[in-house]
Amino acid sequence: MGINYLDLINVVDNVPQDFVFNDLYKFLLPDDPRPHGFILPEIVKQIPWTPEFLISGESKTVQLSCPPATESCNAAIQSLVDLLIDRKIFSNIHNDRHSEMNKILGARFDVQIERFPKSLFGIASRGAHLTGYTMTSSGEMKFWIPRRSPHLFTYPNKLDTTVAGGVKASQSPFSCVVDESDEEASLDRAYVTEHAKSVGVLTYVTVSERRGGLYQSDVLYVYDLEMPPDMVPKPNDDEVAEFVLMGIEEVKMAMQGGEFKDNCNLVMIDFFIRHGILTPENERDYVEICQRLHRRLPVPIAG
Repeated sequence: MGINYLDLINVVDNVPQDFVFNDLYKFLLPDDPRPHGFILPEIVKQIPWTPEFLISGESKTVQLSCPPATESCNAAIQSLVDLLIDRKIFSNIHNDRHSEMNKILGARFDVQIERFPKSLFGIASRGAHLTGYTMTSSGEMKFWIPRRSPHLFTYPNKLDTTVAGGVKASQSPFSCVVDESDEEASLDRAYVTEHAKSVGVLTYVTVSERRGGLYQSDVLYVYDLEMPPDMVPKPNDDEVAEFVLMGIEEVKMAMQGGEFKDNCNLVMIDFFIRHGILTPENERDYVEICQRLHRRLPVPIAG
């Protein structure tokens, strides 16, 4: 029996295309009617909102009410985040510590929020994934696959894409890939900069039981890197336990066996499509699979 790619996609992109978000609160930025996130009603009740946020139960909105400028909006959001961390209300703000800044995707000016509390507001995430592969002397394609460290807060011991990371506010997706290639895999920065290829973007909407039923949109920028046979990635931080060289069938079996971090399955499926491994001739659900990897998001992606 072959691998069921739609099942793997459904684990991650598990919010129906026709889902109506009317039961959730819309997170609104100043002078912008477009919702930049969707918040569970129970979360709205638990958050100790500061005066800069206007809550309407009638219209189900959380409106950031301050001058529509970067400095004022970022200050208001950070003040609320500081309060959430200090009061230790939510478990997903783990270890009661601050995290790196992320952009609010699609905002009309530069608005940022810390990574950990972002999911509470249903704000879209940006990630960058690089698939490193090599060709053997016999012409076989193989992938460098890392195993995540056992102590990680999310998906410990799971397989991952060669290099992956959340895109910080200070980074472009490509600079994220270059930085993570050095920090996670000890890959030469100059080689990655010259040879990594931007090959598209994946989008999905997920409701995470692991995060208490929070809704979140995700954008994954994907890159390919063909590596010479003598280039071997090595763990360079405490996030990766080891790198293993795996063939196409080995990767498929690991995907089918639930060994990969969930959204990494989408990255590998996309790679298989682009490189002719997954085709209309060998996959009856080919068209739906291609569509599902690039769904329209319910939040803005441009200002």
